[in-house]
Amino acid sequence: MADHHFFLQADWPGLRNDVGTIQSGNLQTRISIPKEMDGPGIGTNPDEMLLGAAATCFIITFAAMMERNKINKVSLTLESEGIVDVTNGVFTYKQIIHRPKIVLTKHATEREQSLVRRLAYKAEASCMITRAIKGNVEVKLEETICLQK
Repeated sequence: MADHHFFLQADWPGLRNDVGTIQSGNLQTRISIPKEMDGPGIGTNPDEMLLGAAATCFIITFAAMMERNKINKVSLTLESEGIVDVTNGVFTYKQIIHRPKIVLTKHATEREQSLVRRLAYKAEASCMITRAIKGNVEVKLEETICLQK
């Protein structure tokens, strides 16, 4: 078994509505509370970063599974939505919805399309980030599979 270690450095110079920075490998960005939560909305925020982690983990896992199964795709794109519930002033990350769109070659069979659909669900369930948030944040999949025109 191998452990992989990731490190992040953060700097937060002020109080609640200030702007800080984070740096981790190739990720370097400013951070603040989003405008929707009465913050300055500069740089990114934890809500976007969790959504980004879940989305990138899913799409990379899905692409790897399609490659291992020799699926010839024309394109793979993803739109993801994060939903944060605010009840009595308590912010809770409630749900992430992934909406992948997979365009297969025009000669893809029904069997291949069915396999791609199963792989999408398998990728969502086996993604490291999805497994990490399981039981706390619901992750849904709304896939679209179509053939090249």
